[in-house]
Amino acid sequence: MLAETICSAASAAGLGIAAVTAYRKRFLAATRIAAYSLVPIGLVLTGVVQWVTDIAFKPSVWLGFGLLGVAWLLFITTRAVERRSGGTRKERRAAARAARDGAVEPAASAPSLGAGVPAAQQRKREEPKKQAAGASGPGDDFSDIEAILKKHGI
Repeated sequence: MLAETICSAASAAGLGIAAVTAYRKRFLAATRIAAYSLVPIGLVLTGVVQWVTDIAFKPSVWLGFGLLGVAWLLFITTRAVERRSGGTRKERRAAARAARDGAVEPAASAPSLGAGVPAAQQRKREEPKKQAAGASGPGDDFSDIEAILKKHGI
């Protein structure tokens, strides 16, 4: 009842503002204001306001929203734990079986986003970095910077 009264008052105030705007010869703006001011009374007449107030003031509805939030939190938590542990149970079993047999995993079971890089690939990535660092001396790191500074006269 209170919500319907507030919506009716908002519509009446909006129509009053639209009338004043039309009096000032701003018909396009007045029409737009009138359209916006008819929305609250339209919501009241269609029953949307009653439906929203029923939802807002029922404890069982809020309990339902709380349970949905808890379910969402559980889904997110299990996904985070799954990513930290290196994949699903099926992927971990396949990796353990491959390590035990000394074989490579089949291509059909691709690792999940949380799975780490295999040790052989990690070593291959680190070797060029170590070689590049070992080949150049400590003075080579600043030679490029010195050349740029000399080029700009600094």
